[in-house]
Amino acid sequence: MYEVAVEHVFAAGHALRNYRGGCENVHGHNFRVEVVFQGEELDSAGLLVDFVEVQKLIADVVSRLDHVFINEVPPFDVLNPSVENMARYFHEEIAKELAKGNRENEVRVAQVTVWETDVARAVYRS
Repeated sequence: MYEVAVEHVFAAGHALRNYRGGCENVHGHNFRVEVVFQGEELDSAGLLVDFVEVQKLIADVVSRLDHVFINEVPPFDVLNPSVENMARYFHEEIAKELAKGNRENEVRVAQVTVWETDVARAVYRS
């Protein structure tokens, strides 16, 4: 089994709903997203994934939340914008885009980790 991990950083604001404490107020983070791709076989070039291709794929999804108030962006206009929910969102959206690609080897999104600080993170695994 091969794994490749790619990270992307973005800045955004949010406010947690149904939370008692400072994070219920509008505040911002420099979020870090790590996406782990997994597969059994390499392609004919000896790659699991093309870093350029998956970095663009991740950047396209991240761009929806970069430098915005996340609470106003679907699905987070209804769904609480916690890092747990954000990790699942990134996992589902990136997996959906990955499935559109024409690959000679089967690759899947194994997990997504979202950090909201250097010491606080959430992980979503398939």
